[in-house]
Amino acid sequence: MTISKPIFEIENLNAWFGETQVLKNIQMITLRQQITAVIGPSGCGKSTFIRCLNRLHEVIPGARAAGSVLLDGQDIYSPATDPVLLRRRVGMVFQKANPFPTMSIYDNVASGLKLNGVRNRALLDERVERALNDAALWEEVKDVLNKSALSLSGGQQQRLCIARALAVEPEVLLLDEPTSALDPIATSRIEELLLEIKKTYSVVIVTHNMQQAARISDFTGFFLTGEMVEFAETRRIFTNPADSRTEDYITGRFG
Repeated sequence: MTISKPIFEIENLNAWFGETQVLKNIQMITLRQQITAVIGPSGCGKSTFIRCLNRLHEVIPGARAAGSVLLDGQDIYSPATDPVLLRRRVGMVFQKANPFPTMSIYDNVASGLKLNGVRNRALLDERVERALNDAALWEEVKDVLNKSALSLSGGQQQRLCIARALAVEPEVLLLDEPTSALDPIATSRIEELLLEIKKTYSVVIVTHNMQQAARISDFTGFFLTGEMVEFAETRRIFTNPADSRTEDYITGRFG
C-alpha cells in the first residue's frame, strides 16, 4: 500500500473562547488524498478543531488558538500567513447549506473565482462546469444555471456549496457535519461524492454519525471534552480501539 504524504501536521493545538479552553494539546497528522473523520459527543471541540485548520476560529470575538498547524510544511499561524490566502487553499462546507440567496446557481459557484480576480468568461464557464461536475451536480443544473440557488433541494444546495468550495481548487476540503440536515438519499449522494473527491483533494469531516465515519473515512479521531482520546485508521478505531472511552462511545454507552 502506498503511504500518502502528510497534508496537515498538527502539534499541541489549543483553542479558547475567552477564558474557556475548548481544545487541549491536539496532535494529529492528516494524509493527502485521504478522508479523516472527527467524531465525538456534542460540545467536545470537533467543530472548533476544524475551524482552526483554516483560521476561521479566530474571527469569533474573544476566540484564539495556539500551537503548530503545518499545511504542506508551512505554519498557518505564522505572521507571514495571510488568512484569506489560506482559506483559498483550505475550503469549508458548513452543517447547514448556505448558498448565497440572491445569486444564481452559476454565480454561487463563480463567486470565489471572481473574488480572486478571474474575469475571463470562458475560464469562469470552464471552472464552474468542472466544479459542478466534481460535486456531481452538473447534469441536474446545467439547464437552469441562471435560476436562484434557493430553487434547489436541500441536498442539491449542499452539493452546490461543495462545488463553490471546489471551484477555487483548494488543497483541502473541511466539512462540518455536512449531512446532518439531509435525508438518507441525499446523505448517500454526499458520501459517494466525498469518496470520489478524495482522489483529488484531502478531506477532513466532522460527523456525529459514526456509521458515516466508518463508511467513508480512512482515519478517525475521537474527541472528548476538548481532548483527542484516540486517532488511528478507521478500521482499528471501530474494531479494536486502544482506549476504553473510545469503545464506550462507539458502542453507545454514552454520547
